[in-house]
Amino acid sequence: MPPTVVLIQKGEAQSRDLHENLKRRFADLDPKDVAIIVSPMRRTIQTALIALDFLRQKGVSFVADADWQETTAKPCDTGSDIATLKAEFPAINFADVDPVYPDKTSPAGQKYAWGRSALLARGARARDSLKKRSEKWVIVVSHSGFLRQAVCGWWYSNADYRIFDFVGEAGAETRTEQEADAEVEMTGLRLRDETKQGGMGWSWYKKVQLGEGMKPDAVEATEQQ
Repeated sequence: MPPTVVLIQKGEAQSRDLHENLKRRFADLDPKDVAIIVSPMRRTIQTALIALDFLRQKGVSFVADADWQETTAKPCDTGSDIATLKAEFPAINFADVDPVYPDKTSPAGQKYAWGRSALLARGARARDSLKKRSEKWVIVVSHSGFLRQAVCGWWYSNADYRIFDFVGEAGAETRTEQEADAEVEMTGLRLRDETKQGGMGWSWYKKVQLGEGMKPDAVEATEQQ
């Protein structure tokens, strides 16, 4: 059975409030039932270590995954090399981070490029990796732009989160009205009602089409030349 997914948008100033909220909601989870995936960028790692410390103390591993990094190739959205991050954040497991990280512009880094096709493919790859996991809960700490444009199609405010369940196969007669929505069919994710405005109540109840606002591939290719 696919896990339930908690998608968290980064933010440092609000991380303590987020910690208290998540602890109330998830304190009773069996650590064997939980996986935590983190974008390998400083701001998401810092958010995860503060907000989810109560699960780390229970032995839940924090695993970095390059698929969950931010969208653009601008300096503010490009991470540091893994050797530097390992020294700075020894509590994070970087063992399986793609060795091409943080490159997004060379031929080797094209699957992380800032273009529509690459971002939508990365979002699909990230969702699929969650669906295949054996844990009951997967908590992901990522970035507003990537989550909205490539993963789930919902807006996020800083340090807020939404909870999703994977829906059944498209075409199933038991689909709910929300599951019949074309975007839900595309993502395979059904948003839980209690987090429609985010688990913290800070996010817009606004849905967008995946890919909205992304650079066309031709523009991305021109800018990289």
